[in-house]
Amino acid sequence: MIDFLQNGLDAIIFGVLGLMSLILVWLGIERHLFYRRVDLAQYTEPESLNIALTHNLTTLSSIGANAPYVGLLGTVLGILLTFHQLGTSGQIAANQIMLGLALALKATALGLVVAIPAIL
Repeated sequence: MIDFLQNGLDAIIFGVLGLMSLILVWLGIERHLFYRRVDLAQYTEPESLNIALTHNLTTLSSIGANAPYVGLLGTVLGILLTFHQLGTSGQIAANQIMLGLALALKATALGLVVAIPAIL
């Protein structure tokens, strides 16, 4: 399991966050184009207008709420790998620890980069 994480952790976490970003951009563009061309006269019921205006917003908010957790999962697993590598090497060098932690934190940063535009 550790070997799988060492080889594929970044690809998995960044792949999931990349997919979330792609969906976020796609739905954001779709909503923007819809709002530009919406004709209020075609909606006779306020409820049908509300449904049309809020379509896909739940997905956008779900991405914004969950992207930081995906990034945090990547960070936790990256820290776990750092400690595993330190434990198996038998050496405790500050530069190895700092490098491992810095690389692990990039997943959280990317999760926030995905989430912040989704919430706005």
